Amino acid sequence: MTIAALIVAAGRGTRAGGEIPKQYMDIGGKPVLARTLEAVLAIPGIDRVQVVIHPDDQPRYDKATQALADRRIAPAVPGGKDRQASVCAGLEALAHPSAPTQVLIHDAARPFLSPDLAARVLVALADAPAVLPALPIVDALWRSEGDMAAVAVDRQDLWRAQTPQGFDFATILDLHRNAAPGAPDDVTLARAAGLPVAIALGDGNNFKITLPEDFARAETLLAAKRSTRMDVRTGIGYDVHAFGPGDAVTLNGVTVPHGRGLKGHSDADVAMHAITDAIFGALAEGDIGQWFPPSDPQWKGAASDIFLAKAAERTAARGFRISHIDCTIICEQPKIGPHATAMRRRLAEILALEEGRISVKATTSERLGFTGREEGIAATATATLVQP
Repeated sequence: MTIAALIVAAGRGTRAGGEIPKQYMDIGGKPVLARTLEAVLAIPGIDRVQVVIHPDDQPRYDKATQALADRRIAPAVPGGKDRQASVCAGLEALAHPSAPTQVLIHDAARPFLSPDLAARVLVALADAPAVLPALPIVDALWRSEGDMAAVAVDRQDLWRAQTPQGFDFATILDLHRNAAPGAPDDVTLARAAGLPVAIALGDGNNFKITLPEDFARAETLLAAKRSTRMDVRTGIGYDVHAFGPGDAVTLNGVTVPHGRGLKGHSDADVAMHAITDAIFGALAEGDIGQWFPPSDPQWKGAASDIFLAKAAERTAARGFRISHIDCTIICEQPKIGPHATAMRRRLAEILALEEGRISVKATTSERLGFTGREEGIAATATATLVQP
């Protein structure tokens, strides 16, 4: 069983006002689309995320998502002339190289998707080929004639639709491949084909940003979440590697010339290992040895940026962001100072983080202990994670 998420972000969003599409406008200092992606990545069980964008929006998309270091996000694909064509393009992209079992189709302009709502959709999807999250209508409904109330409408059995809508992947792909141009939404396609569509209870906070006043509502909701749910965590990492044969050492992804190398199952990047452990520690998700066991031959000689990228991926998946990294390298030789800027740059690249949030420094142990005897290198690191 594999689950993919398809984010539809190809619309122009003109009703929201502003000069750019609403999915690229900021709420709380972050683009709407970035917040939507963070919410989707936090859903347990999501294996792949595909975003469909307007063909003219690639630069906006790249800027909006540059801080999201999660390998589950596939390269964005261009949408079509209407929503149906865009959804079909996204589904076709997900079909290769291997199709998922289920797919959640979600509006980019719904950034407050909760894991609980997604879970309700997925639970219902186990017993039905299609699921619609929705809220029951509680207000009185009237049909008007001009500006005058004319006929009361019975609200019983009426629902307000939301996303993500869940589908058996092969079924919804086939429906879109055979749909007429300009066909209606996904659930309507399913019902027209005679498929049963289950309803999962929606979430009042999962509203779609459509009008200018919705941005004010979003800012208010974000402020309330920050005041009640902000989660700040700190993790500590420590690692040691002994010197061995070689003519250079790898530290924080940078090759530093030296009369000896470092011994280890991977590339023995002691500094990057400490940082990786600090991030895993802040997440309370074990350590680098549990994720990448040294007994596993596939990690022999592996570049440590693989390990660090995984820690960053897990950070995003849990709904956190990395606020700060501090790494101290402890050795007599080689000299770290001349290479510290390159190390910060490399770490910033892997973590999709500003260099100003990364500290790399060095110290000696005053000729004491194994580092003082130049038998190896040690490193410590702290990582601060924040869940907005």
